[in-house]
Amino acid sequence: MKSNKKIIIAAIAILVVVGVGLWATGSLETTSTNLDGQEINLAAAASLKNAYDNDLIPMFEEKYPGVKVTPTYASSGDLQSQIENGLEADVFMSAANKQMDALADEGLIDNSTNVQFLENKVVLIVPKDSSSNISSFNDLKNVKGHIAIGDPESVPAGQYAKEALTNLGIWDDVKPKLSLGTDVTAVLNQVAQGSAECGIVYSTDAKSTDEVKVVCEAPEDALKTPVIYPVAVLKDSKDPDAAKAFVEFLQTKEAKDIFVKYGFTIHE
Repeated sequence: MKSNKKIIIAAIAILVVVGVGLWATGSLETTSTNLDGQEINLAAAASLKNAYDNDLIPMFEEKYPGVKVTPTYASSGDLQSQIENGLEADVFMSAANKQMDALADEGLIDNSTNVQFLENKVVLIVPKDSSSNISSFNDLKNVKGHIAIGDPESVPAGQYAKEALTNLGIWDDVKPKLSLGTDVTAVLNQVAQGSAECGIVYSTDAKSTDEVKVVCEAPEDALKTPVIYPVAVLKDSKDPDAAKAFVEFLQTKEAKDIFVKYGFTIHE
C-alpha cells in the first residue's frame, strides 16, 4: 500500500513539473476556451487605424488562426453613437474617456474589462513645405487661413484642441478660422493637402505621414485633461471569449511594443 502511494505521489509530481514547463514555454494554452470560428467586431478611434491594420490585427489573427477581426474606424463620438444605436461591436477603443464613460453609464460596457490603456500627445502641425511663421499655439491668433481641428462635438482630438485654445485664452480669436473635421484623419488630410494653413492632431497622426511637420506640442498648462485611450469589451458581445482574448492580447509586451512604435505611450 505504501509503495502504491509513493508511485501515485511521484506521478502527480511529474505531471505538475511537466505542466509548469509547458506553461512557461507557452506550449500550454492560457485559455481553455476554443475560439475557432469566432469573430471580433472592433470599433476603434480613427487614430488607431495604422497600428491595427498594419500590425496588431494580423498578429492577433496569426496567434488565433480561427478568429476573424473586423475593424470599424471613426471618431470616438461617432462610434459611441453607433454603438448606442445598435452597432454590432465586441470591443471598443476610444481616444478619450468621455465616450467610454458614457457607454459604461448606459450599461453597455463590461466594466471588468475596462482598461485605461494608452496615452497620446496633442500637437500643432503645418504642411511640410509651409513657410509660415507659426511656432506656438499662441501664434494661431495671427493665422489668416483655415485652422483645422476635429469637431469638438464628437471628435476627442477636437475636444482637446478646444480645451487647449480655451485655456490659452485664444478660443474666441481662432473660432472664426476653424475648419472642423469629422475625425482626426480628416484634419490631418486638410493640412497635408494644404487646404488648411495648420491643424491640431495627435502626435501619432503627425508621425504617420511625411506630408506635415510638427510645430510644437500643446503646452502642459493648456491641457488639463490627459489624452487617455481606454479599451473594453461590450457587454452584449456575441463572442465575449474572443473579445476578452483580444483585449488581453493588446496588453502583452509584443502588442504594447507596436503601439509604442506608432508613437503612443503606455498608460501606467
